Amino acid sequence: MAPPKGGYAPDLDKFLDTLKSRPVDASVEFLISLLKRRQIRGPESCAIATAHVLLQVVARDKWTDVDQLIGRIQLVGRRLVAAQPHELVIGNIVKRVLGLIRDEAEEDRNETGNDSPTGAHPPLPPAIEATPVDRTIRPASLAALGSFARTQSMFNLLSDPDFVPSPGSTPRLGSGASTPQRHPQSTNVHALRSEVIDGIEEIMDEIRQVDEQVQAYAEIVIHPGDYILVHQPSRTVQKFLTRAASKRKFTVFLVVDPSATSTTDDPYAALRKSLTSGGSIVVNIMNVGLMAYMSKVNKVILGARAITRKGGVLVDAGAAVIARAAREQGRTVIVLGGVYKISPDSRSHYEDFVEWGDPSRYVNFADGTIVGKVRVRNAIAEFVPTELISTYITNL
Repeated sequence: MAPPKGGYAPDLDKFLDTLKSRPVDASVEFLISLLKRRQIRGPESCAIATAHVLLQVVARDKWTDVDQLIGRIQLVGRRLVAAQPHELVIGNIVKRVLGLIRDEAEEDRNETGNDSPTGAHPPLPPAIEATPVDRTIRPASLAALGSFARTQSMFNLLSDPDFVPSPGSTPRLGSGASTPQRHPQSTNVHALRSEVIDGIEEIMDEIRQVDEQVQAYAEIVIHPGDYILVHQPSRTVQKFLTRAASKRKFTVFLVVDPSATSTTDDPYAALRKSLTSGGSIVVNIMNVGLMAYMSKVNKVILGARAITRKGGVLVDAGAAVIARAAREQGRTVIVLGGVYKISPDSRSHYEDFVEWGDPSRYVNFADGTIVGKVRVRNAIAEFVPTELISTYITNL
């Protein structure tokens, strides 16, 4: 009997294909179930899925004023964050959309005030008002912004000092904007809807362009003859290495999970081929043997799942010990991650960031004695504190 064919499990692509054919509430429930079952996982996939479902809420829900829209986005955002609290990018995208809505509503009110008839006296010059520090500014597409505007976008993303979620509660998703909660009913709903939709599409374009913008720094960071150590490299890290290998030759120590070597498919076959075709050398290292190579390493490059407000980084399990070993040896630790991964979260306990997963890759029920008497925990993600990191590279 032939084995059943795979490919029927829902994932990000299947979720996006069903968005237009499903009601908005059904799409929200579907995404919540996919997040809980980890069928959509990883920062980029979660960010794209969150932006798409919020786009559907804005475009297809019936709302008559800004307050209704903000309340709806907050409700959906809280449910998405509660479904997968370890993916900090979900809360980041929700906060950016809330800031976008408030910013557009503020612009609409200003335009409405400017259109009012003037008297016989000439209008007085507008007073100069200080912009509140915690006001979230709508970030436009990175391709259209200069370095100063992009820096402002990242600054405002991190400027909510009151955002400290407790481990047992759902994080608050207010954007920190200083606009009042009650907006005038004169807001043009059609125009606001169009502007918010355009802004969300710009956020999605920004997410898709992260890899291309980050890899532009590869030739500056990696020098000919360098020894680079990477741990289970993400797509961003892989493209970063590939870009550098197109111009120079160096050696890559590829640290992989021992359980991944037992599978038939090599997840890094394409990376290994692209590096070796340019003359670079790739050396596979198991987690248990990496200390023997650390003395030869020049730089350690890690991909970030999320970057907290204080500079700590959420990474794949196993990368924290590498960062600590590199610090002890005086090696440079470089973290790659897009701006959308920078989170205002600043939990005081590192253990809250650790995500635990299925340990069946390391022990199964065939080992009856172990399964019955030993509790096996398998970390999927862990936290690297700020003091272990030398450099951050983003798409700013």
